[in-house]
Amino acid sequence: MNFFFLSVFGVFLFANSCAAAADSGQAVKPGATTASDANATAEFDKIEAADDAAQAEVDKWTRENSALKAKGGGVSDAELERRIGERFEPIRKTYDDFVHRHPEDARARLGYGNFLNDRQDELGAQAQWERALELDPNNPTIYNNLAGRYSESGPVNKAFDYFRKAITLSPGEAAYYHNFGDSLYVQRRRAAIYYAITEQAVYGRVLLLYSNALRLAPQKFVFARDLAQTYYSLKPLPFEAALGAWTNALAIAREEADREDVEVHLARVKMLAGRLAEARTQLAGVTNEACAKAKSTLLHNLEERERGAATNGVPTGD
Repeated sequence: MNFFFLSVFGVFLFANSCAAAADSGQAVKPGATTASDANATAEFDKIEAADDAAQAEVDKWTRENSALKAKGGGVSDAELERRIGERFEPIRKTYDDFVHRHPEDARARLGYGNFLNDRQDELGAQAQWERALELDPNNPTIYNNLAGRYSESGPVNKAFDYFRKAITLSPGEAAYYHNFGDSLYVQRRRAAIYYAITEQAVYGRVLLLYSNALRLAPQKFVFARDLAQTYYSLKPLPFEAALGAWTNALAIAREEADREDVEVHLARVKMLAGRLAEARTQLAGVTNEACAKAKSTLLHNLEERERGAATNGVPTGD
């Protein structure tokens, strides 16, 4: 989720560069090389290629095992995790050996940190990233990655400062705005204290951050959905703005489950706006099993409102 006003971000909020980044995780893969010499650069390229190959293989195992388990077969989660650990262990050793032989290589520190973070070794990742920042203090990726870590473990105020620094250094990176928004939303009480504003004002900043992420990556569904979702936190709910955001998310959605999830939200906002007949019509098209519970709950709430409207003689939008 995202947040922060123009007075905080200044000129970089409306930069024109449109470099989309990684999805939902905080860590972003390192870009420009800072290896000390050509041989070290080539060696580290091979390590990263081996890491990517291992990850692709593990992803395949996971997909195949999920399919087998759906048919009553496959291996246990514990067994799969054991195999995954064995597959990545030699990769970890090559990273570790490289940074010991090239301790001043910021790119290697960043890449090793990303690897450790993917393996749920957050403390190890943080140590590598902090050393990388000492070596390369103007690298926005490092600020973004550390900000994500600090947002979870503290100090939270440092997370806010580091996200802002990442955006200042790379104002065209959509993921940085989105990650900052997520952090502010989750840590909204701390953000309100840190910036001496209300929680409602924090939500406003989140909306601005998500809007910038979506402006830079206009086809990114998760950005559109998080932007629309944030409107629920505003009091009072701005119905037309929320409907516009969910309508845009629907236009971006490519998966059936995503589209029908958005249809449920459109129905919900229309119900909250008192447009009960429109909400019921919207829900009629929702048939995906994954949305069944949300649809059922919304229909129950809709029926209660319809009964109340009939009792009080209030139009329902027919």
